[in-house]
Amino acid sequence: MSTDQFDYIVVGAGTAGCLLANRLSADPTKNVLLLEAGKRDNYIWIHVPVGYLYCIGNPRTDWMYNTEATPGLNGRTLRYPRGKTLGGCSSINGMIYMRGQARDYDNWAKLTGDDNWSWEKSLPDFKAHEHHYKLDGGADPATGSNSRFSDLHGGGGELRIEKQRLRWDILESFAKAANEAGIESTDDFNSGDNAGVGYFEVTQKSGWRWNGAKAFLRPIKDRKNLTVWTESHVERLIFTTTGSGAKRCVGASVRRGGKPVTVRAKGEVILSAGAIGSPQILQLSGIGSASLLKSHGIHVVQDMPSVGENLQDHLQIRAVYKVENAKTMNTLANSMFGKAKIGLEYALKRSGPMSMSPSQLGAFTRSSPDRPHANLEYHVQPLSLEAFGDDLHPFPAMTASVCNLNPTSRGHVRITSNKAEDAPVIQPNYLSTEEDRLIAAQSLRQVREIMAKPAMQKYKPVEFKPGVQFQSDKELATLAGDIASTIFHPAGTVKMGRDDDPTAVVDSHLRVRGIEGLRVVDASVMPEITSGNTNAPTLMIAEKAARWIQAGV
Repeated sequence: MSTDQFDYIVVGAGTAGCLLANRLSADPTKNVLLLEAGKRDNYIWIHVPVGYLYCIGNPRTDWMYNTEATPGLNGRTLRYPRGKTLGGCSSINGMIYMRGQARDYDNWAKLTGDDNWSWEKSLPDFKAHEHHYKLDGGADPATGSNSRFSDLHGGGGELRIEKQRLRWDILESFAKAANEAGIESTDDFNSGDNAGVGYFEVTQKSGWRWNGAKAFLRPIKDRKNLTVWTESHVERLIFTTTGSGAKRCVGASVRRGGKPVTVRAKGEVILSAGAIGSPQILQLSGIGSASLLKSHGIHVVQDMPSVGENLQDHLQIRAVYKVENAKTMNTLANSMFGKAKIGLEYALKRSGPMSMSPSQLGAFTRSSPDRPHANLEYHVQPLSLEAFGDDLHPFPAMTASVCNLNPTSRGHVRITSNKAEDAPVIQPNYLSTEEDRLIAAQSLRQVREIMAKPAMQKYKPVEFKPGVQFQSDKELATLAGDIASTIFHPAGTVKMGRDDDPTAVVDSHLRVRGIEGLRVVDASVMPEITSGNTNAPTLMIAEKAARWIQAGV
């Protein structure tokens, strides 16, 4: 095999890229190159669940992006983490396994004109890579069998999904308060209807993070037809014109070890660099808005103004409550004895706070009774801090973060130069629509309603943020802008759609319009963001794409 000639080149060894490398290299007659700009995932804090605190904001594992100042956030900028290591964002994310709602995928089918994206036809692709703890041999205690779970979940796949290995009394009380507010309990957020309150399931195995590299690359490390290059930054794609006059992607220019290397694909190049990286690479390569490209001296291969547009994200509004008579992480982790106890429990049992995902308890509900479906997601935590990465508050407290699952605000990703090392502009335009501002106000009122229920009163909760003095829709929307932050779910910047949709960059099989031999396979292709966390949907997208690539369709 020539070192620079492959059948398939996958750009980005993140969530989608790792699965694609696994599936495409299963054919021993095909040579696959997987390119990753970051280093190997041999950094200890990638694998300890609470290690996300040391991976986000760390150039060893994070691209270190920031958003532009956003009017809806009252001029604030936000840190915008993206994984830069084998496993990509699955190496630094919150580990929450969440598919979203069946209606998300049925809507994708309508928007693309392709029934392959419906919930019914996407469910097998979710199940294909799952190794779900509910199918470890135990039966559903309610029915005495596991058929309900096996209809919805997979038991033989590479991705391990487990229960969280901890319990907090104050979270149990919040769940009861949510019940008192009319939110029923659920034992499965991934049935197609995630309405309810319960604990999130996580991509962990025996108390360790189970990232994309562990799931999909480690088991096939001896495949001779798979080549993995780390610290290999794709600077641009390479195109040629075929005899029929069509444009074709034939490879990529890569900076590896400080030197330029050209790699070529006989079959396809697949961009899986994520909702920020994929539009950036397309623009750097000459696919994007002609005016933007020309302003940076880039030759226009394909004028596609929609590349980098349609950015969607979940903005969480972090309501903080001081409490009494409760054990919280604030008190536990702010003492040497508490820290020692936490470390010992993890060392001995792989459980406790060091096995925590950033959010433990979840809830999905409606922001108002006139909503036809759950449009809010809660991430509830037995801790509080001013901003992600800051020290915990010195007083006992909990946080009830709530986000609008279906934002109508749209942002963009645009290059700032013709150099791959220069970060693009990221403007999410949070809270830029009246609907999003109204839902922000409604969600903060709903948090207050839950915290006022009898189940929470033994903790004497006192609203610390945003503060009870703020009551009107306008005040609450403004305060939401002060305290809200991203949950790191960017999507939609390389939108898929119908042939007659001028805003669609890729078709329903994820092929870049007007360019042969090039697909995009990651969260950027979502026409609308899913109603939940985006890691699981990205794996489903990659599962479909792998079949289509192998079939040449």
